[in-house]
Amino acid sequence: MEEHQDSPQAELAPAPQEQIKKKSLLREYAESIIIAILLALVIRTYLVQAFKIPSGSMEDTLAIGDHLLVSKFIYGTKIPFLDKKILTIRDPRQGDVIVFEYPEDPSKDFIKRVVGVPGDVVEGKEKKVYVNGKLYENPHEVHKENEIIPKEMNPRDTFAPVTVPPGSYFVMGDNRDRSYDSRFWKFVRKDQIKGLAFIKYWSWDRDKLMPRFENIGRLIN
Repeated sequence: MEEHQDSPQAELAPAPQEQIKKKSLLREYAESIIIAILLALVIRTYLVQAFKIPSGSMEDTLAIGDHLLVSKFIYGTKIPFLDKKILTIRDPRQGDVIVFEYPEDPSKDFIKRVVGVPGDVVEGKEKKVYVNGKLYENPHEVHKENEIIPKEMNPRDTFAPVTVPPGSYFVMGDNRDRSYDSRFWKFVRKDQIKGLAFIKYWSWDRDKLMPRFENIGRLIN
């Protein structure tokens, strides 16, 4: 009796059509996922990034837990591995709400409002802020404490005039009595700014018990 042996041709036979289709689908899914991840990385790095508010320094404009979208291209696109920005649409302006690296600890992100731009002279007198000798009135500003702290003790309510240097900005929180900002640690450099906060896309309204969505800044104006 002859032994049955597999033919070499049988081992090289093409895979069934269903198996080919499955491999093709898997490849398409993998390619789609890779493209989606790359797009997300590009968007997050160069265009728009989501942030969550960790403290109450911007209340009542922004509450703890609010979610923001921040434009990362408005003030210029940062070139990887270089301290340089290109394609700047505009510079930060007074009233912009910006996200930046905390000057005393770059690993932390802070969010404040621009009060003084390069060349401005900023001064505080008993909870009132003056820019270039004129009272700076911000409709979002709140004071939650009546006590006025002498400047000898603390610069929160009164501080001497300071001139904002080139390429830097004087920033403050809207919750003036509970914000750690330029009154204490001076200025934010432009290269430390990550972007302009322009929309609050998720905020829980405690009074109405429902989410709120609102613009908090203009990209171009």
